[in-house]
Amino acid sequence: MECLRVKPLEGTVQEMQFAKKNFRLNPGQRNILALFCAGLLTGILVLYIGKSILLENTGLFDEDTLYHMKYMTVDSSALFCYILRKRIGRLLILAVLSTTYLGLAACMGTVFWYGMSAGVLLASLAIRYGVKGIVLAVLSIFPQYLIYVPGMLVMLTWCETVFRAIYHRNGGGYEAVNKGFLLRQTGQLAAIIAAMTAGCLAEGYINPYILKGFLKIF
Repeated sequence: MECLRVKPLEGTVQEMQFAKKNFRLNPGQRNILALFCAGLLTGILVLYIGKSILLENTGLFDEDTLYHMKYMTVDSSALFCYILRKRIGRLLILAVLSTTYLGLAACMGTVFWYGMSAGVLLASLAIRYGVKGIVLAVLSIFPQYLIYVPGMLVMLTWCETVFRAIYHRNGGGYEAVNKGFLLRQTGQLAAIIAAMTAGCLAEGYINPYILKGFLKIF
């Protein structure tokens, strides 16, 4: 009877250890999270310190701006093409930079910039409209960021892999960058671009109507 009681406990402990091991953030992911949080706090602080200029003098997300957004006519095709050009262009620039000595610095700067942009967006809407502003900030990036966030995480991992393969070779040899490696990385980049294109479709064809629908009851 005692053995029968111990076995389920041992199994549970093993499952908990397995889950802890497999869902723990690796050093690279922790660095990305730390940089994003640093950027987020920086954006909030910049907005809070300069709110008299950024909010009052520029009209950032003021009621007049939201009123016009509520009744605007959206050309989804043109919006999609514009977003696609911007998003994929930045992605390709990041891919090219990952092959240079600036590769890791470019990745870190990208994460920090996204964090700071999120901080400014969140802080500006929260200061102006309180809880409603926070909801508006979330809806303004939905649903496309459900694709963009994992897509960018994979892209940053891709960039780090390419950078380390080129500049951290063992003994100065070139065995890390071979035909198989190039084909594999090219295929992964194509998959990332396809996923980001799906995000652009969501941003161009779905998000504007979600945003307009919420603004009508804002």
